[in-house]
Amino acid sequence: MKKRLLYIISFSVIGLIFLQIPFSTIIGGSRQSFSLFDFFAPTIGAFLASGWGALTVIAVKSFNVIVHHQSFDLTTVIRLFPLAFAAIYFGTKKYKTIVSLLPIACMVMFILHPEGRQAWYYSLYWLIPIASSFMKKSLVMNSLGATFTAHAIGSVAFLYAFNLPAEAWIALIPIVFVERMMFTAGIAVSYVAMNSLASVLSSRFRLPIPQSFIRPEFVLSKKLLSYL
Repeated sequence: MKKRLLYIISFSVIGLIFLQIPFSTIIGGSRQSFSLFDFFAPTIGAFLASGWGALTVIAVKSFNVIVHHQSFDLTTVIRLFPLAFAAIYFGTKKYKTIVSLLPIACMVMFILHPEGRQAWYYSLYWLIPIASSFMKKSLVMNSLGATFTAHAIGSVAFLYAFNLPAEAWIALIPIVFVERMMFTAGIAVSYVAMNSLASVLSSRFRLPIPQSFIRPEFVLSKKLLSYL
């Protein structure tokens, strides 16, 4: 438990740093932005186990809001959870029904909403995490599924909270594709970087990092290419 607490604190510090580096503005998000934390957060689920990873993500984002004296308005509260579910998805090591049921539930909720029903094909994006759940050994597919899981949760929450019109969702379709491909790459790179860093700290600096914490196949090397 002491080691787990140490890892949680370490990931929290790194996460807080990444939260300060904006990546892109959220459309309809009250001038809020995605940050490099959106790349890093899902990988926490793999290192700390999915449940602990999700709790750490929520704690880091909440602490960041408090430190910056921001209010827990509706947008801020909504944004606490998509990455937590992405961490659960990414940290699940093999296919499980729950990681498929969640996107399906989001699709149903999106289509049941009057505005969402008019842009129902937007929700077809969430077939991606369902398909990816059968290929979780692939880092790219796992990253793809994680980012679209976060996208599904966030989209449905924003739809019901702010009643965004169908025209807005339709206009977002090509933007989402580019945005989520970038997030997929960012998550995969973050995971390789963290595995490589853990490997170096363990082998060269003799830090007490258990080998179960490190995935050798995702440590930066030529062999890594075979797992992409």
